[in-house]
Amino acid sequence: MPAGLTGLKFALAQDNDQSMKRNRFSEGQIIESLKEHEAGVSEPDRCRKHVVSDNSIHTWPSAQPEAVGVSPERLSRIRAVLQQEVDAERMPGAVVMITRRGNLIYSEAVGFLDKAAGKPMTEDAIFRLCSMTKPLASVGAMMLVEEGKVQLNDHVSKFLPELAKMDVLATDKDGKTTREPAKRRMTIHDLFRHTAGLTYGKFSKIPEIKAAYTETNLLIEPSRLITPEQFTAGIAKAPLVREPGTTFEYGLAVDVLGHVVEAVSGQRLSAFLDERLFRPLKMADTGFKVPQANWTRIAEPLRKEEQFLDMKIDPSNDLAGEGGVSTAADYLRFCQMMLNGGTLDGRRYLSPTTVKLMTSDHLGNRPGVPASPGISLMGLDGYTFGLGFLVRQGPGLAGVPGSEGEYMLAGYGGTFFWIDPTEQLAVVFMAQTPGSTRTYYYRMIKALVAQALGN
Repeated sequence: MPAGLTGLKFALAQDNDQSMKRNRFSEGQIIESLKEHEAGVSEPDRCRKHVVSDNSIHTWPSAQPEAVGVSPERLSRIRAVLQQEVDAERMPGAVVMITRRGNLIYSEAVGFLDKAAGKPMTEDAIFRLCSMTKPLASVGAMMLVEEGKVQLNDHVSKFLPELAKMDVLATDKDGKTTREPAKRRMTIHDLFRHTAGLTYGKFSKIPEIKAAYTETNLLIEPSRLITPEQFTAGIAKAPLVREPGTTFEYGLAVDVLGHVVEAVSGQRLSAFLDERLFRPLKMADTGFKVPQANWTRIAEPLRKEEQFLDMKIDPSNDLAGEGGVSTAADYLRFCQMMLNGGTLDGRRYLSPTTVKLMTSDHLGNRPGVPASPGISLMGLDGYTFGLGFLVRQGPGLAGVPGSEGEYMLAGYGGTFFWIDPTEQLAVVFMAQTPGSTRTYYYRMIKALVAQALGN
């Protein structure tokens, strides 16, 4: 199929007995789209016709964009701009899906799944989620909070005793670093909001931290290949970079939270989330590895030398902070569930009060080091952090359109989503563009979606 053809739909959900099986486009769909391409159908007309398909293949209603206050002509700018980026070889390709007011209004694949192999992007492409794994694991953990098995103020050591006594790296007036006992123990709350004193060794500029994380296999790639017990032992051995509870620092906190989920549930994180979230939500292509039958669907970055997790390998350690894979359609189901206040297709996953709690400000006046939550994840101010989500503080400051209270997260590999309760909007943007350019694309897609919204 030629690259860049639009509107080839696939089921947003698959039956459980068809789990992880690839959907196929019909011959009629392919022929129709080829005819339109050859006939020079205008982009707005193509957008208008193809962003919505038969309701029978979706698990919530679809609608023409204008029926929910969105301009199809302006929506077509998304494809045009992304195609320019692909043509300029700044990104391999992307998948974008949008719902508004509970209706699917846009679904588009642009560019290449694998540029080196000449494979066009498909809407069922599988992407490395990186940090977009965190909201999934955080929702799983909040299920245990709702069941009374965990409280936010619990010490992490209640469930992982090895973390009862932690050291903090301190620097004296002469710049010499020493280890000191932490003034208080980290809590479950700290893990959710990244105030536990943990960081990412790969990105740390502190030699002692980088060395300690390397020695204990806490760097992201090797940490996937050690056992959960070895991971927890490594966390216990390495010093904290900040006093718990005092400072926002993005890092391995949600990975530790994943091990709390394992300790409380008695299941591996992958099994727990599959049972409680992925299978009920019909997120058939979401998990912590890609089965061999679906390896041909894995989206790749432009440069193979980019250090991505090898999602073909069966992990020993399910990384709650960065180890997941998913498709745009799967993740959109998760987003719609959150936008609905914790329910989808008649099944409740969280209460509306829990969703509200998770998407509120949990940092207060705590500083962000080395950067604020928004700068760390979006390259923008104007955001705080909730329980697993970046949360917008107001309509201004951020420099991109949005509503107060919208929430989101982005992955190092180039994936991004946001949920705007005010606009009743959920957007999933999937690409594999690791590195500094990823935040440019987050801001770009946010502006492109916003300019298409009406009343």
